[in-house]
Amino acid sequence: MFANFLIGLREGLEAALVVSILVAYLVKTDRRDLLPRIWVGVGIAVAISLGFGALLTFGPRGLTFEAQEAIGGTLSLLAVGFVTWMIFWMANAARGLGAELRGRIDVAAEGGRWSLAVVAMLAVGREGLETALFLWAATQAATRDVAGAVTATWEPLLGAALGLAVAVVLGHLIYRGAIRINLGHFFTWTGAFLILVAGGVLAYGVHDLQEAGILPGLNNLAFDVSGAIPPSSWYGTLLKGVFNFSPATTVLEATAWVLYVVPVGTLFFLDRRRRSRPVPAAPDPSGPVQPVRPVQR
Repeated sequence: MFANFLIGLREGLEAALVVSILVAYLVKTDRRDLLPRIWVGVGIAVAISLGFGALLTFGPRGLTFEAQEAIGGTLSLLAVGFVTWMIFWMANAARGLGAELRGRIDVAAEGGRWSLAVVAMLAVGREGLETALFLWAATQAATRDVAGAVTATWEPLLGAALGLAVAVVLGHLIYRGAIRINLGHFFTWTGAFLILVAGGVLAYGVHDLQEAGILPGLNNLAFDVSGAIPPSSWYGTLLKGVFNFSPATTVLEATAWVLYVVPVGTLFFLDRRRRSRPVPAAPDPSGPVQPVRPVQR
């Protein structure tokens, strides 16, 4: 539940920041009459995201077990790719996001009638589709029991909904200027946590593909700690729900987790460390002032 809350909070805050920038710029430039077009675009983006989530949830039903596992595993790998790109993109683009969106608004305002709606729909819809896909993959992994059956649970969806609700409130407060948070620190720590979550989703996607018969080694276990960490225990449930940890992990799952988390985590922190270094002041192009010597005749 906490992992889904964090996904909803982070992705929702990104979308809320985008909407806040769009609305604030129109208000400050005295173009309030264009605000309804922004909200139309946001509404369309939300509807598309919900429809995409429903398609992911109900679409594979009625297929064979192997087909469902193949689709689930493939979508899990795709979700990991999207969330990895999102983590690095947001960490690098946060500072220039406002200027980029304001430039798009100016161009769209001079264009067709629905250009602003399209800008808002694309800006928010990308976040919504990524959120729907990653939440679906994380929820599928977290709600499977030991036998592989899907157990109906409302906790992951509740966690995501709470995260989105908190993100909307934070976005509104930031727009009003009531609070100021260090977005750099926020995206750094949530990004690091989501790398671990994505590693679990990747491992479970590999497991799905093994059950579908696409990848080998389903019975080749790297470790089995079910005795020490029973899946039905509260801590086993917690590890499963947050990090998608499986007490019985195959060699291929463990290998995929290590090959993802270690290099991606290292690159992420190296990138954040590089960007946190102060930029040295540029030298004065005129150089130091030299004393004027009298001309010898």
